[in-house]
Amino acid sequence: MVVGVLKEAYPGESRVALLPEHVARLSHAGASMVVQSGIGSSLGISDESYGKAGASVAADRKGLLEEADLLLSIRGPSREDVLSLKRDAICINLMDPFRQKAMVETLRDRRVSSISLEMIPRITRAQKMDVLSSQANLAGYVAVMVAAGKLGKIFPMMMTAAGTILPARVFVVGAGVAGLQAIATARRLGARVEAFDTRPEVEEQVKSLGARFLRIELGETGQTQEGYAKALTEEQLAMQRAAMARVCAVSDVVITTAQVFGRPAPLIITEEMVRGMSSGSVIVDCAAESGGNVAGSRPGEEVDVNGVLVIGLENLPGRVAVHASQMFSANMFNLVIEYWDPEDRWFRIDFNDEIIRGCVITHRGEIVNETISNHYSANND
Repeated sequence: MVVGVLKEAYPGESRVALLPEHVARLSHAGASMVVQSGIGSSLGISDESYGKAGASVAADRKGLLEEADLLLSIRGPSREDVLSLKRDAICINLMDPFRQKAMVETLRDRRVSSISLEMIPRITRAQKMDVLSSQANLAGYVAVMVAAGKLGKIFPMMMTAAGTILPARVFVVGAGVAGLQAIATARRLGARVEAFDTRPEVEEQVKSLGARFLRIELGETGQTQEGYAKALTEEQLAMQRAAMARVCAVSDVVITTAQVFGRPAPLIITEEMVRGMSSGSVIVDCAAESGGNVAGSRPGEEVDVNGVLVIGLENLPGRVAVHASQMFSANMFNLVIEYWDPEDRWFRIDFNDEIIRGCVITHRGEIVNETISNHYSANND
């Protein structure tokens, strides 16, 4: 089987889908590895390093696409890329299938079997393949470091001859993987941290990191089967915003990480709440790419709202691309090797397997993922 790895073409994408060490391990398992020339340039990794790992280096992107039986990348391929793939090829990437119906239909029409890394079930056996969690971990760290660099204050408390400097106050909204890492990072920097999540069961985790958990009585909330917070009603959102406004008003930094799987991110921090914060405060919206948690945030931009800096950075893990690539590459390798047939030297798609059933979107000319198919039908997209 020819396994091709693309150089990322998405603007600003600095991560790499597969590093030489994992190329070498797949090559040792019997895969014929082909990588696009310049694939590791963003990390300072030469084509020679990939060659030494057992890969052929292809200068022609179209030629690589036409040759690959299994195509690996971080971002989903473009329509032009898909049209160059051989029929019945397999591709694995971050597809964003809920919002990319046209691309999913192109993959279906080309009889390409597509695997969405976002759709890998959150079960114990799949943790080693969980790209979303590994990248969210880094996003939470980066969000705090970006905020620290923009805030005109230091995070830790200091007692000096010139007087005592009080610790910065950080409010983290959402205590999933990214939120918990943001809490831990802010605490390590010495900040006073408060956090909120609609799932009361995460209170213990928040407290274990040394932060205070903001309790808001919202009635029934909880989480989905995939481990994400359930969407709130408008009444619950109003109650939540009222309580959070008081915390935002006394916070130096607010970091929002709330996302609802398969839906736009909920608006949590309103314009009124932003204006209620002190001039010089900083908000980092980690959900800017999926709709945004903060009124006025714009993907890829920094916006000044009455003296409050609202940061809507895209691709937060890409800001620490070396470690993001290490983690992504390991996740990708673990997924491929899990379903690698050592005798036939082929990646096997077995729908009797729970993970495969959850993450395969198209196969043999059909959209086979029930969740995605139902989503398209319900939204008449």
